[in-house]
Amino acid sequence: MPLAICQTLDCFKAMQTCFALNQILHTCVHMHTCGFTRRFSKINNSFSLIDHTCAIMLAWKYVLPAAAVGGAAMGWIWSDSDPFASEKTPAVSIQVEDKNVALDKRLKELPSRKSIFENIQSNREFDVLVIGGGATGAGIAVDAQTRGLSTALVEMDDFSSGTSSRSTKLIHGGVRYLQSAILKLDIEQYRMVKEALFERYHLLQVAPHLSSILPIMLPIYSLWQVPYFYLGIKMYDFVAGKRRLKSSYYISKQKALDLFPLLKKDSLYGALIYYDGQHNDARMNIALILTAIRYGAQCANHVEVVDLLKQTGPDGVTKVCGAKVRDCLTGQQWEIRAKSVVNATGAFCDQIRLMDNPKADLLVVPSQGVHIVLPSYYSPSSTGLLDPSTSDGRVIFFLPWLNMTMAGTTDSPCSITDKPAPAEADVDFILKEIRGYLTPDISVRRGDVMSAWAGLRPLVRDPSKKDTASLARNHIIEVSPSGLVTIAGKV
Repeated sequence: MPLAICQTLDCFKAMQTCFALNQILHTCVHMHTCGFTRRFSKINNSFSLIDHTCAIMLAWKYVLPAAAVGGAAMGWIWSDSDPFASEKTPAVSIQVEDKNVALDKRLKELPSRKSIFENIQSNREFDVLVIGGGATGAGIAVDAQTRGLSTALVEMDDFSSGTSSRSTKLIHGGVRYLQSAILKLDIEQYRMVKEALFERYHLLQVAPHLSSILPIMLPIYSLWQVPYFYLGIKMYDFVAGKRRLKSSYYISKQKALDLFPLLKKDSLYGALIYYDGQHNDARMNIALILTAIRYGAQCANHVEVVDLLKQTGPDGVTKVCGAKVRDCLTGQQWEIRAKSVVNATGAFCDQIRLMDNPKADLLVVPSQGVHIVLPSYYSPSSTGLLDPSTSDGRVIFFLPWLNMTMAGTTDSPCSITDKPAPAEADVDFILKEIRGYLTPDISVRRGDVMSAWAGLRPLVRDPSKKDTASLARNHIIEVSPSGLVTIAGKV
């Protein structure tokens, strides 16, 4: 899949990881276990999808064959090269008849796109059909396939070509969300932050080749901000619990300037340093797709769903039973039948929902986020900067990324398009905010912007709430009367 591989190399086509995928697969299994029987891998259900997915790859890479056989006898495989030695993570062991041997079911060679098409067209019915090849869809495909469900995935563009490659590249719980949760006593936002911090720890643990710990500086320019920000950042550490990366701390004005020489000196009191994760979103997405394929999932890019298939059962209930698809490169059309269809198309999820029910209320309220890339001298090579209060009430991150400096993001209402482009006003806004934190000795010019990208946030209305102004900053899962499973929102 050369197009998918090339996509990973375009590091400035920036998306996020998927936190609720185990839950949606549980929904799929619950809906259809009456119709078929499957043998499931032995999985500790307390571990996340990313834990489940990447632990397989790490265990295979680091565990000696002898240790693997010995560990399989006890039902688990352990790695002696665990980058986080304080807590071991079990990998998946596929059960066999004697339960004493862990078999590696991965394909030794990746199939061609032509072979994948032939496999999809020759399969009478899959257990799960996933629509969407971004981070969410890729994670669902891995989870379903490694649980023993035959899985197909189709993506109308290239894998990770949308929101999943256009993020801020951070793995974080969201300092701003925690602040909002505390000030508004919002238990849902608090739970979202706590879950995200849990996933942050495990993603850093199981994918160290694609992620790393990043110190972030929060400069302080008012005396009252010292205790306020200090307590807020310490609360962020507290919510992470034993999975916090490193303890945050306060540094003096001089140390802050030594660490970040371009920082504005006037009125600077000092700074706080806290730790979050940074990762390559597009490559992580591709890693999930390739993992799903190696375990037998049939994943095809540039395949568009043009309609949903339905059938009426003996009970008179009409259910979704697959999709009619089209190869965007050749125009060929065919049908894919499946016991469960999962709509994981991000900002485009309403298009699939309307195929199921033309009268369905729209879920997605899109918001556009813009990032820009500046030369490397704008930031230290190993420390980020957080502007905690922009003129529009958001935050701006100023981060090192691939020997450059990345800054963003914005939050603007927009229309849904498959080719979002950064508006000049958004680029100017980011540059204006940057100027407020850098020394006047450096001129922040429009010509310094080396590239820019825009991504769509698929914010959603919660259909269970009557308040249409209520937007979910995490995710929701909807199962339609016909059985279409939709996962939408920031997952």
